[in-house]
Amino acid sequence: MKDERFVTSWSGGKDSALAFHRAKRAGGVPQAIVNVLDESGGRSRSHGLRPEVLAAQAAALGVPLHTARASWASYEAEFTALLRGAATDGAAAAVFGDIDLAAHREWEEKVCAAAGLRAELPLWLEPRRALVDELLGLGFRARIVAVKEDALPAALLGRTLDAALVAEIERLGADACGENGEYHTVLVDGPDFVWPIHLIAGPAGVHHTGEGVLRVATLDLVLA
Repeated sequence: MKDERFVTSWSGGKDSALAFHRAKRAGGVPQAIVNVLDESGGRSRSHGLRPEVLAAQAAALGVPLHTARASWASYEAEFTALLRGAATDGAAAAVFGDIDLAAHREWEEKVCAAAGLRAELPLWLEPRRALVDELLGLGFRARIVAVKEDALPAALLGRTLDAALVAEIERLGADACGENGEYHTVLVDGPDFVWPIHLIAGPAGVHHTGEGVLRVATLDLVLA
């Protein structure tokens, strides 16, 4: 990726942040981060983050944030439009933080092809636990903002991811990296941040229906 401009599909969490970091370390030039919000524009579709939190992350990274609003039905079209805009602005590739879910990669390659970009997955097929250990070792700091209720207890919400918490997650029978959606995080600091962002718990945790019939416990974190 040396000297190539890239856009990152930015969930706001640890995996997209590590993918961004690796792409930049490989010589890529960050152009922007992109995220699809819900229809109201009040939350991100993937992690339920407030747009002002995403904007604070973008400012700390020193790159623009480009967003769109979409229902799940219109998500693909809106995301593809974001990628087309990135290509028009000069991006050659789109970076994703997926690790080993083949269906996700197939979808990402499809939308990138439609937008005229190359899909880059810097974390692809690496051991999940090793990736968590790497990002902690690099100084990434992230807090848990969502958990699947059938996988992890809501008591984990708001906690900062560290080695002890990763071990606890594994003892509870969940994947250390949360690749199957067991939990989601929000990045608050890392090697690519110019400064950390400070978040405090907002209203009490809420519950919403996630994929299929699963329920997801979420915590609203707001800028301090």
